[in-house]
Amino acid sequence: MNINDQYKKAADIISKAGGTPLPVTDTLIELLTYFIKEDEVDFIAAFTDKKSQTMDQLKASSNLSEEEILKKVTGLAKRGVIFNQPNSKGVMIYKLLPLMNVGTFEYYFMGKLEINDESKKISALFSRLLDELKTMVQENYDTLVPFLLTIPPIDRTVPLLDNQPKNEKVKIIINENLGAAVDRIVPSQHVEDLIGKFDEIALGHCFCRHHKDVEGHPCQQTKERENCFSFGKSARFTSEQGFSRMVTKEEALKVLKRAEADGLVHKAYHPNFDTSKEETSICNCCSCCCGNSIAKMIAPITNATHYLAVVDTDQCIGCGTCVKKCHTGAAFLNEDQKAQRNPDRCIGCGICAHFCPANAISMLEGERIVRIAPPRPAINKTLLY
Repeated sequence: MNINDQYKKAADIISKAGGTPLPVTDTLIELLTYFIKEDEVDFIAAFTDKKSQTMDQLKASSNLSEEEILKKVTGLAKRGVIFNQPNSKGVMIYKLLPLMNVGTFEYYFMGKLEINDESKKISALFSRLLDELKTMVQENYDTLVPFLLTIPPIDRTVPLLDNQPKNEKVKIIINENLGAAVDRIVPSQHVEDLIGKFDEIALGHCFCRHHKDVEGHPCQQTKERENCFSFGKSARFTSEQGFSRMVTKEEALKVLKRAEADGLVHKAYHPNFDTSKEETSICNCCSCCCGNSIAKMIAPITNATHYLAVVDTDQCIGCGTCVKKCHTGAAFLNEDQKAQRNPDRCIGCGICAHFCPANAISMLEGERIVRIAPPRPAINKTLLY
């Protein structure tokens, strides 16, 4: 098998490693040459059948010695290709990461980058790959989108529950019909509580905004960059590999408060999309760069939330602040110039309530999943003469 075939085989294995499934194209293969060296590419085949393995399993699947495996794993981990951390029993696990969501893309742009010819080339390749993915979704819309709308939520909204202009609490309305079951573990709904749970907190760059910076398209919403958090063993991994740095709870909270001031949405991530498990990370998302935003939507957005915005039209002054700040286009002004919201698009982030000058927006409490499909492809019409 020649080297091109080896990279193609590696691309196929990585595209099936979880995260966002990607078409195996020349773009994907070229990207992998930046992250996997020629003397490492054959090693990826060891993960064909099992994406997470112990050292003994890897020795059997790769036919390599422990010394040879550790040499390859060390380099691949530094480039965000393999996750190497012990499990709950203290056994070291080597996991092949997907290219995206969450994998090589996120870890590469989470670290501090020098903007040079190589980083620009890698950034352009990732953008081209995303364009190819968008084309694939659009060309297979009726098959892919209904299926993708059934997958578990990728992220979970952690809401803002205070009103900034009036320095008051946002009113919380309990909806017993939507409430979580008694035996259901409800994840942290206050970002302060979430941070308080962890002793190991790492801080890295927002990979979405950093990607856009390298391309020369800086974020229009915030100047904040270093505000992507990972916790526990994810914090250990990202800091050990140089993608992030360890921070105190106090510094983490200061960063989060600056994010709130800029209207960024807190989004938490859980192992295997299971919100009953402890968070692995939290992003602070803008509306123009985030890969899970309406503006950048390629595939359907699926989000778990425990709130829904409710407008008191008697208090609403029709200023349109909520419309401007809303990340999903859920807020709008009706013909009477009163704020309204589309419940199918509201992710319960509380940004509208946080910035409302009249404190006219409450949050209805109740577990929900929000699913937003991308626009249908335009139909090309052929002119007949």
